[in-house]
Amino acid sequence: MDKELLRLVIVLIGLLAMIGIVIWHFIKSFRSSREALEDEADYDEADAEDFDLEEDDEFAVLPIDLEGEVDEIEPPVGQSQPKPVQVEQKSPRYDLPGLIEFSIVARADEGFNGEELFEAFESVGLRYGSVKVFERIDSQRMVDFAVASMAEPGTFPADNLDQFFCPGIVFFMQPRELDNPAAVFEDFIDTIQALADRLDGVAWDNQRQPLTIDTIEQFRDILAD
Repeated sequence: MDKELLRLVIVLIGLLAMIGIVIWHFIKSFRSSREALEDEADYDEADAEDFDLEEDDEFAVLPIDLEGEVDEIEPPVGQSQPKPVQVEQKSPRYDLPGLIEFSIVARADEGFNGEELFEAFESVGLRYGSVKVFERIDSQRMVDFAVASMAEPGTFPADNLDQFFCPGIVFFMQPRELDNPAAVFEDFIDTIQALADRLDGVAWDNQRQPLTIDTIEQFRDILAD
């Protein structure tokens, strides 16, 4: 790949990463809406239980340590020992990265051809979605991750594939939206490596650097916690 094309690829990746994120929001809308409704229902139930007090009820304010445990204090004479209050811990889901974005850049100057891409995607079980990107669909018919084009506007055409070329493809995964992000990440990596070999491309990490074993292990550690 000559220097002019390489500079063009780097600029396109930055622009299309933003486009890909917008596309991804459409893909994840159903999953996000479902979880938001579940969280709201849990909050309403807890809120009703916590504040269902009579005006003349007496209660004690208990000191809480950083680990979520309650220090015991002596109750006033004639009052029973209050029950310990447990602090709900923050879900580990929100400690995960919001988005993982890896890429494959073509070695050939002309980039990847549409016909070759479609054949390669089908060989690894990716499906062409309604928003014209390829998707990994799980057993519940939910999207695990998506693949967009580096050529504007980030989609793949449904016809005239022999005339379509793009300098690379971008993979998007949202760990916080997944039930088992560690398992999906393994499929994510296997798919990228298989396509890089088949298409004769170079896999890049989220920093636009060649994807290494060390980077993969770092993400594995994060998703396994």
